[in-house]
Amino acid sequence: MIGIVVSGHINFASGMQSAMKAIVGEPEQMRFVDFVESMSTDDLETALRNAAQEVNSDDGVLFLTDIPGGSPANRASVILMDSDQVEVLSGVNLPMIANAAFERDGASLHELVDILQDIGKSTIQDMRKALEAAFVEECISEEEGL
Repeated sequence: MIGIVVSGHINFASGMQSAMKAIVGEPEQMRFVDFVESMSTDDLETALRNAAQEVNSDDGVLFLTDIPGGSPANRASVILMDSDQVEVLSGVNLPMIANAAFERDGASLHELVDILQDIGKSTIQDMRKALEAAFVEECISEEEGL
């Protein structure tokens, strides 16, 4: 099973962990690492490396981080440079993290990255436009039913 490490600034990771518990329970082989104000970037990298070792079962490790170019993404990218069995996705959201837990069985590390990128793109929605489109569709259906 692909190991997953979620990391981000302040309480991003622990917040995602709480949400994950509510949605899917306690997923196996997932660790959540917050980058808090008291940590240096070296401390963060050490915590990320330790978390990666804890979840690694030789199927690869995927880091899911909050902000592209932020310290969690940058330090995870340093770890990525050490191994072709490590990938990093940055700018992730809760649907991507939740689906990572479900989609990782039976997928390769690189397939999982592709799947999660597609999920991330599809979950960003302009709700005004979505509601307006649904309203128009409902009106057309009612007219056709007359």
